[in-house]
Amino acid sequence: MMFRSVALSAFLAGVAASQSCGTLPATISYSGNAIKLPDPFTFLNGTKVTTEAQWRCRREEISALIQRYELGPMPAAPDVKASFSSNKLTITVTANGKSLTMSPTIKLPSSGTAPFPALIALGGASIPVPANVALITYNNEEIAATDPRGKGKFFDLYGSSSTTGGLVAWAWGASRIMDALEQLGSATTKIDAKRVAVTGCSRNGKGAMVAGAFDERIRLTIPQEGGSGAMGCWRIVGEMKKNGTKTEDAAQIVNGDQWFATEFSKYVNALDKLPHDHHMLAAMIAPRPFLVIENSGIDYLGPISSYGCATAARMVYGALGAPDGVMGFSQNAHGSSHCQLPSAQNGDVAAYFNKFLLGQESVDTKIWKPDSKLSLDIKRYVDWTAPKLV
Repeated sequence: MMFRSVALSAFLAGVAASQSCGTLPATISYSGNAIKLPDPFTFLNGTKVTTEAQWRCRREEISALIQRYELGPMPAAPDVKASFSSNKLTITVTANGKSLTMSPTIKLPSSGTAPFPALIALGGASIPVPANVALITYNNEEIAATDPRGKGKFFDLYGSSSTTGGLVAWAWGASRIMDALEQLGSATTKIDAKRVAVTGCSRNGKGAMVAGAFDERIRLTIPQEGGSGAMGCWRIVGEMKKNGTKTEDAAQIVNGDQWFATEFSKYVNALDKLPHDHHMLAAMIAPRPFLVIENSGIDYLGPISSYGCATAARMVYGALGAPDGVMGFSQNAHGSSHCQLPSAQNGDVAAYFNKFLLGQESVDTKIWKPDSKLSLDIKRYVDWTAPKLV
């Protein structure tokens, strides 16, 4: 596919070579709307994005906003030393005069030819992994515990008082795996570091989406049933909650597990003050391949929120010249079978693996399958238009 081989490579090269985009002001006064999703194509100062170069800077601004308001700061890349033996990566990370070791396991394919594409699975994989794709199982809970706050190897390194939430800590760990794969090279690991996907389900689906957003080396992102805090938008799920749906909104989620920055609690009941939403987290993945897997049979996951938020994010893909099929959305109602992928969605997952990791260019990935029982009026949430940037 011409877009995949040329346009995407050009975009990522441009990101690496982009001019300095500046930093956020120390104090931000934002007043938006509790229903309308913020415009991803308008800078905080009101300037409109009209070029691809401007989008690169806007993407950096979005990243900074999400870190400041919701997820907490992503530390600068630390020193990493890696080794590989007996199907185990040993990764030693040093920062602030301290070190930690993480040891994800690698299951290499029994057939095919190295170097193999690979899947980083937070907490293990609950989607079918093709036989010729390596599986890297990453115990993200040892990096940052779901509860209580400040526990885990990430916080041993950066301090238990760090304001960073668990989702960024988990994404940070995935990036250290990428560091190790690049450092060791395919001759040692048998893995092609340019063909790596990330996945996880439920809370790990949230972590997988954050990992894909913050590390552009990750080729393919597949969050599964992440709901609110993944593909779900806070504003839409908040409206669902007000209308009586038993779903997980921002005010509820911050009172439980420690996935978010301490700062986020200031905005969960004042969403109009939040200068981003999760369509913009997804926009950080664009234009890389991205498949959202959701279960519309569980109200708690906020099905219409994920659908609406994905629809808004898809507009960014279009603006960046990504053809249909680079971002996909697959929603299936299978009730309480959380993190148990139904056979109806197996083909969707396989298509994305086949095309974007295994190079089968002819595979059709034009997958946009919201639950037919859901009715979405996107104009209720989106009052902006997408420019043509590419």
